Amino acid sequence: MLKIKTPKTHRGKRVLEKRAPKLVENEKKTLILHGTKTSNVLNSLLTEIYHLKKENSVKYTRRNDNIRPFEAGGETNLEFFSQKTDCALFVFGSHSKKRPDNLVIGRFYDHHVYDLVEVGVENFRSLQSFSYDKKVAPKMGTKPLIAFVGEGFESVDELKHLKEVLIDLLRGEVIENLNLAGVDRCYICTAVSPKKVFLSHCALKLKKSGTIVPRMELVEVGPSMDLVLRRHRLPNEGLRKEAMKTAPDHTKKKLKNVKGDPLLGKTGKVYIPDQKLGEMALPNKAKGVKRERREARNNKDPNKQASKKPKGEGST
Repeated sequence: MLKIKTPKTHRGKRVLEKRAPKLVENEKKTLILHGTKTSNVLNSLLTEIYHLKKENSVKYTRRNDNIRPFEAGGETNLEFFSQKTDCALFVFGSHSKKRPDNLVIGRFYDHHVYDLVEVGVENFRSLQSFSYDKKVAPKMGTKPLIAFVGEGFESVDELKHLKEVLIDLLRGEVIENLNLAGVDRCYICTAVSPKKVFLSHCALKLKKSGTIVPRMELVEVGPSMDLVLRRHRLPNEGLRKEAMKTAPDHTKKKLKNVKGDPLLGKTGKVYIPDQKLGEMALPNKAKGVKRERREARNNKDPNKQASKKPKGEGST
């Protein structure tokens, strides 16, 4: 295995920070490998998968004798390559008399094999075998659409697992907003039977429809193939729970004394402190305050008011 080293340069430190776990992970890279023996079909298929995912894939052309994903101890080299290249997916092609044109697709978790799906490739057609207008050819790095046709993807366990793996392999970068002008290709997966899936790659051609939303036409650009299910291995329940953990969302602050009601909607409580009106200072003095004070003083001493002479009377 690789030796763990501390970074000695700023560039090495940036590489380790890029590979460190994040709340929002980067796009998954794909590792493409060859087995001890491969056929011309597999060589062409692995090359075209690399071209479709060129920005986020690593391809090794050497033969690997010791990689056997479904056998105990045969996945050590796979985990070594995953740690070396920081890849979360792998595609492994091998050819034998028992399993001709064999393709193994798997995922890693913490640089260890998470799950595996083994399929056989039949009726393969490469990119060069399709003739179409090159103007509608998909561009590199665009976001593809993925369509799964058939009830088997919801009812058959093997097809459910294959669907999860194909979504991770083909979807590209996870985004929040999508520009319609940038949608130029689509992967169509059709469940022909519980053990067979037809996969095709089409370009989207936008045409006028008389409305704001254009009309789309599919133009098959390849590659296309039939995938025959052979073996698959699911992760154990403990590993699945650990891989599905998500960080708590601390962005939203909890509002105190606020609750939701199905009839009233959002309701809340407002607490008002005791108001001591006697101690409150008046903003200004009213004109009637002096008169009130004089009347209050006269009520306390009535004799003083009577001793005063009425205005306008003379002395006797």
